[in-house]
Amino acid sequence: AMWSGLFTHLTESWNNFKGLDPGYVTWMDLMEKHGYHAQKFGKLDYTSGHHSVSNRVEAWTRDVHFLLRQEGRPMVNLTGDRKQVRVMKADWRNTDKAVNWIKEEAVNLTQPFILYLGLNLPHPYPSPYAGENFGSSTFLTSPYWLGKVTYEAIKIPKWSSLSEMHPVDYYSSYTKNCTGDFTKEEVRNIRAFYYAMCAETDAMLGEIISALGDTGLLRKTIVIFTADHGELAMEHRQFYKMSMYEGSSHVPLLVMGPGVKEQQQIPNVVSLVDIYPTMLDIARIPVPQHLSGYSLLPLLREKAESEVSPRKPRPSWVLSEFHGCNVNSSVYMVRTGKWKYIAYSDGSSVLPQLFDLTADPDELTNIAVKFPVIVHSLDKLLRSIVNYPKVSSSVQEYNKRQFISWKQSLGHNYSSVIANLRWHQDWLKEPKKYENAIDKWL
Repeated sequence: AMWSGLFTHLTESWNNFKGLDPGYVTWMDLMEKHGYHAQKFGKLDYTSGHHSVSNRVEAWTRDVHFLLRQEGRPMVNLTGDRKQVRVMKADWRNTDKAVNWIKEEAVNLTQPFILYLGLNLPHPYPSPYAGENFGSSTFLTSPYWLGKVTYEAIKIPKWSSLSEMHPVDYYSSYTKNCTGDFTKEEVRNIRAFYYAMCAETDAMLGEIISALGDTGLLRKTIVIFTADHGELAMEHRQFYKMSMYEGSSHVPLLVMGPGVKEQQQIPNVVSLVDIYPTMLDIARIPVPQHLSGYSLLPLLREKAESEVSPRKPRPSWVLSEFHGCNVNSSVYMVRTGKWKYIAYSDGSSVLPQLFDLTADPDELTNIAVKFPVIVHSLDKLLRSIVNYPKVSSSVQEYNKRQFISWKQSLGHNYSSVIANLRWHQDWLKEPKKYENAIDKWL
């Protein structure tokens, strides 16, 4: 969404394996075409073919009637000592590369530049002791960063009982190995380590801002900090992402630079699809009219409309959708004002959810049954943006096609390969039962 400026149902980037089609023109490509020097460091996973076999097979088989844990149980790991600042070494290497590039290259450029730095932090780490297939579930930090977290300030999220959970939430919690018992101390630690990882990320951003300051570039550079998803960190009995709850879908978006009003907090709901038109607007490049997003410049600069590409006014809603692993249905969320409406699948086989974020910021009470008129009007709005029953059906067909072709490519090795993916601990107890469930689905 961020690189294409389009909603997922338009790019058909259905999961972490199927990204944008080859040759898709990103905002960075367009800026290069218009004379910008473009430099990328770090994580870039918007093209197809990324992520593990586990990840894509779990996404393809989400309609199969079985429950298998796909993740290691979330845990914490303290490494190093009070002097260890650099825990996520790969991210620091990329940050150093970016800093050196600013100091040695950017400063001498005669043309404007665009620098992209993609960090993994504060993402949980793969659990190394159990091999790649065990899943990403370790919150790792050092005493240096943990010392910056105030334990007393950490809120322990309330949980609904397993029997009260929405069926899709239950599936997510189960596949993420979060339906077991966790002590308050375990939950508090997971959250504390996550905040410590955020602090380390923040230090990397600090290095970039300092480098721009040291070279005199900061006064003429716009800096944007955002993320592709949040971290549930044990809210709603889940960690990780793949959810429309605030912990997962509400991401940071911070902007500083010339012409951007300082210390303002903008109340509008905005989206990662807005990055594409915003980048072009900053560069005074005409914005293509087919994009799903809207330039953020009018909000940042408090001008009535964008300088180059006047468009119809920004809508009062944002859309989010997810079709990948750890959910057993396509999920669609529309957020407008205090309301968050979440619809699933075809809109009738799985019940929707409605939350009033003003009265219920922790999203503990689904009030869809209580407010049928609001549900009806939000569902109508959602269908005007995306024909979601049709999209869900397309994703189901895509998943089946992909799985069949993958299965055929393995020949006699199929049973062995599928048994030893990330769900191997559960699968190996009754492999025939799970293979039969897949055959029935096919």
